Amino acid sequence: MCGIVGYIGTQKAVDILVDGLERLEYRGYDSAGIATVLEGQIDCIRAKGKLFNLKEKLEREVNPSQIGIGHTRWATHGKPEERNAHPHRDQSGRIAVVQNGIIENYQELREELKEKGYTFLSETDTEVIPHLISDMLAHTEADDFFGAFLLAIKKAIARLEGAFAIAVICADYPDELIVARQQAPLILGFGQGEFFCASDVTALVNHTRTVLSLENGEIARLTPLGVEVYDFDLNRLRKLPRTLDWSHTTVEKQGFRHFMLKEIYEQPAVVRACLETYLTPNWHAAENPDTSPVQLGLAPEMVENLQYIQILACGTSWHAGLVGKYLLEQLAGIPTVVQYASEFRYAPTPLIPHTLTIGVTQSGETADTLAALEMEKQRRTGLDASFAPHILGITNRPESTLAQMVDQIINTHAGIEIGVAATKTFIAQLMGFYFLSLDLAYRRRSLSLEKLEEIINGLRQLPAQIEVILEKQEKAIEELAHEFADTQDFIFLGRGINFPIALEGALKLKEISYIHAEGYPAGEMKHGPIALLDSKVPVVAIAMPGEVYEKVLSNAQEAKARDARLIGVIPTDSPETRSIFDDLLMVPQVQELLSPIVAVIPLQLLSYHIASRRGLDVDQPRNLAKSVTVE
Repeated sequence: MCGIVGYIGTQKAVDILVDGLERLEYRGYDSAGIATVLEGQIDCIRAKGKLFNLKEKLEREVNPSQIGIGHTRWATHGKPEERNAHPHRDQSGRIAVVQNGIIENYQELREELKEKGYTFLSETDTEVIPHLISDMLAHTEADDFFGAFLLAIKKAIARLEGAFAIAVICADYPDELIVARQQAPLILGFGQGEFFCASDVTALVNHTRTVLSLENGEIARLTPLGVEVYDFDLNRLRKLPRTLDWSHTTVEKQGFRHFMLKEIYEQPAVVRACLETYLTPNWHAAENPDTSPVQLGLAPEMVENLQYIQILACGTSWHAGLVGKYLLEQLAGIPTVVQYASEFRYAPTPLIPHTLTIGVTQSGETADTLAALEMEKQRRTGLDASFAPHILGITNRPESTLAQMVDQIINTHAGIEIGVAATKTFIAQLMGFYFLSLDLAYRRRSLSLEKLEEIINGLRQLPAQIEVILEKQEKAIEELAHEFADTQDFIFLGRGINFPIALEGALKLKEISYIHAEGYPAGEMKHGPIALLDSKVPVVAIAMPGEVYEKVLSNAQEAKARDARLIGVIPTDSPETRSIFDDLLMVPQVQELLSPIVAVIPLQLLSYHIASRRGLDVDQPRNLAKSVTVE
């Protein structure tokens, strides 16, 4: 949600800022703006809507400034109008601020500042920050160690409550860009005589691969001479930057029409990367009985005496957690519950000893998930050792806040995902749960070594099987999608391990096509949802051979008897079922346990092509953000 970019250096700041904002569009936004220090003044340009509206305004100006901040805003406080767009300025117009997050006590600060004579022009919580800094600056002098600008910001952020990442410039201090972080991500970038800040590294990869993540309670001062990092009490911190292992080509479409389609096609490579990272090379049950087939490096105290697992997640990550629950219970024999992080925060489960808590978030920055994990850590700290807070994270971003707060992470190695609708990161999260379940099953001896080897051999075949689906099915799915451009409702059915895939298929369609879609356990159709069915409501049934196969086929036929157009996700070698379905989304034959990995691929393609056929913005659907960093 929202995007921050800042620059100070030797190049035109406007060009750097606009490029960075373009690379942050995927996070979701409804207005944008930039501010620079130009000829002793703050020059601020803002626009409602997409970035091209801002770019049109910028083209009318000549701006050689070499310092500035930019922002893409996703509306929280105040409608998506230009007056609510960032950057926001103080009353004198000499201070400009951009912010991600929510200032929870902004109303109190707003009233206090109004009584002092400050005038507010927006409805946002952010506007209190430049006024507050201005007020502090009027009563602050430089000391032997720090300038007045940094000291004033230090005093201002001490008054802020909530989550925030801010970047601040001032016309009176044209060689300083100051940033601060509290519960919202912020990254620094290092170049040759130039320095950057951004809410995500994707904004920086065109310019530098050397970055540093600020942690909560840290403030940084960027000047043409370098970067200084402090805690909020202005104690100097020594921190080492890291080098990114991917370049700007990673965030290009590389010939694909949309990022989402590119990322769907990257899934075989993602699965291969996961297999190469976490499976023990050349493991065989007979030859390596004393070696785990999976190498996650889990700390023994995290999994010893484990009796219960709780998974906290939101959205697509929650669906991955549901598959994880099935695997952890059926393979490792551990009772597992999956909770929406936003609900868990306000109604947590009773404390159970010997519990492993797993937080799942592709960005590692999902606000509700982080808050739920922090709450769980706090309520378990100081209790008997059996209640110790063992917390595992599953994320695609090892540099994220999640990685800093948990005991250990499973890095899903999916690479940067630009499309708002998660595809390859969902597959990667599923792989993480497969590895965790197999590791625990080996440790607990809940599966025979021969069964473990059978599953692992099946996992190794998945990349090639996904490639077969992409190669042989996409064209047919694209043609099928044309027939649903005007459809208003969809039903997705699944059972067992594929019920979460029905939910995920419905979510993908809703997210990018704006078609109402619902996923149901197939056996629940007759308990109410069957009343929705008629010839205008297509039904997608995931029918993969296994324990519930015949049941799903029976449920599908009940839908067909109500005139619903029936679409089947079925294996290519099951001709006996083809007569049941009106349309087929065929996948290779796999073990039922592994079927979610292949079953979800045609559902991703179907959603993509329906949305594309409807002429919609597939990568940036309305009202959605890639990373939900506010509650």
